[in-house]
Amino acid sequence: MTVPVVIVGAGLAGYNLAREWRKLDTETPLVIVARDAADFYSKPMLSNALAGNKTPTSLVMKPAAKMAEELRATVRAHTEVEAILPEARTIRLAGGEELAYRDLVLALGADPIRLPLQGDAADEVLSVNDLGDYARFAERLEGVGRVAILGAGLIGCEFANDLLSRGITPTLIDPAAAPLSRLLPQRAGELLAQRLAEAGVSFRSGASAQAVERAGSGYEVVLDSNERIAADLVLSAVGLRPRGTLAAAAGLRTARGVVVTPTLRTSAAHVYALGDCAEVAGLNLPFVMPIMQQARALAATLAGVETPVLYPAMPVLVKTPSCPTVVAPPVSGDGEWQCEDVEGGMIARCVSVEGGLVGFALLGTATRERQALLAQLPAWLS
Repeated sequence: MTVPVVIVGAGLAGYNLAREWRKLDTETPLVIVARDAADFYSKPMLSNALAGNKTPTSLVMKPAAKMAEELRATVRAHTEVEAILPEARTIRLAGGEELAYRDLVLALGADPIRLPLQGDAADEVLSVNDLGDYARFAERLEGVGRVAILGAGLIGCEFANDLLSRGITPTLIDPAAAPLSRLLPQRAGELLAQRLAEAGVSFRSGASAQAVERAGSGYEVVLDSNERIAADLVLSAVGLRPRGTLAAAAGLRTARGVVVTPTLRTSAAHVYALGDCAEVAGLNLPFVMPIMQQARALAATLAGVETPVLYPAMPVLVKTPSCPTVVAPPVSGDGEWQCEDVEGGMIARCVSVEGGLVGFALLGTATRERQALLAQLPAWLS
């Protein structure tokens, strides 16, 4: 019997790799192991599902059984992987079953970072990182008028804008002076905050949540200034941490994520990683376009043609209709931001010491300049 290729994870990374690989290899057995239901859906759609009147059921594009049929794969849903045994080329599943692999691909994703909150309701703070989380969140929204969101990054801003479509008032709480502080220069962040505030979003910038306490039928978020923010629900969106525990326990090299070469090989033979859990050439990019680049490259490698992943510059669309925003951050972190106000928006250019464009952010009407500026950017990984 031919030993299968095994993919651990049934998110965008795992399923897109499987699709790309099946274009090149239709015969080798494929097993996909997932700790959830393994239904196929687009995780980025979770943060703007309310405006589209999407339910957890309607967000599912294809159930696991259909994916298994299309991919000619065995899909093991609701199955935990307890250990990777690289020398034996097996993984151990919950219950002790061992599954051999020809090649193993880790598409494990990332976990929400949890703040060390105090208070008698700290364990009632929600986060949305998968379809099950979204179902629990959507269920709790009935009758809710105010939601406190911890973190004004990409996901926090997108959820805040989405909640407005339900007539819910969100309050974004973040230690930074302006939202999207890791992606935007402060002036651009301030414009985004202004547009979101005009639409109905409340901000507490330069503030950190210290505790979440019950208050009647709702909650109070206690800030480091001792101000108390009343809310009917509290959502944490402070960022993600790549899932590397399983890999580290097996002796694989990890840093921020599971460290891989440009061909997405880990430090163990026949073990690869891609998606939110992978760190490629020092880059951990939890966005859709890098995943697609990785899936195509790794599919070719698994089919026998060693193929390094290449990253062109890949702008990120921020799903905030109140202020359309596109950002291509400088991956090196170097460069000086230059902001230009234009009618209805802003163009922010990040320029290197040599004078070349290394990143940009476009807000409002300026998003139409995306293609012109993208053509000037260097590749992120070549």
